[in-house]
Amino acid sequence: MNDEQNTPVSENTTDATPASAPVAPAPRAPRNAPRGRRPVRGGAGGDRRPSRGGDRKREPRERAEFDQRTILIRRVARVMAGGRRFSFSAAIAAGDRKGRVGIGIGKGGDTALAIEKALRDAKKNMITVRMTKTMSIAHDVMAKTSSGIVAIRPSPERGIVAGSAVKIVLELAGIKDVTAKVLSPSKNKLNIARATIKALSSLKK
Repeated sequence: MNDEQNTPVSENTTDATPASAPVAPAPRAPRNAPRGRRPVRGGAGGDRRPSRGGDRKREPRERAEFDQRTILIRRVARVMAGGRRFSFSAAIAAGDRKGRVGIGIGKGGDTALAIEKALRDAKKNMITVRMTKTMSIAHDVMAKTSSGIVAIRPSPERGIVAGSAVKIVLELAGIKDVTAKVLSPSKNKLNIARATIKALSSLKK
């Protein structure tokens, strides 16, 4: 027999790829490429499921009984064995704009806690101002607290003519048509507010 007949012939020799040939990696999609949308729930109609509590209406929040204004916020320090510890002190004026007003002081590790404590203290120290039918005062008053001296007098049809912490206290009390003046050289807002409260508490009908 001839040698050509005994020699095995491999099929597809031209299409065979050597095992050591490198394979090109598949191309990656760009990072910013848009992704396909998720299928819409609810069948062919495309109606989405109603959200939980969708039919419920939000109830309006109840208005607070007292309005509040910040008079003073400062950082204070206390000396301890390991060093100084810092906290915050807040002075708050609160009133219902119908004749009741008060001032409170609170201290805390942060401003929110100090304001909350000061508001509770202001509610405890409320006074009721004696006003006329026109929401004004009947006569002139003057008071002194520490270094703060304040004078208040009625002023028909002029609104509130005042400054500093006096105006804050008068607005929260609901007083109208008055003129106030700070007579003391000190501009400490807390002492001025306390003097205003003292003057309003001395009103007589």
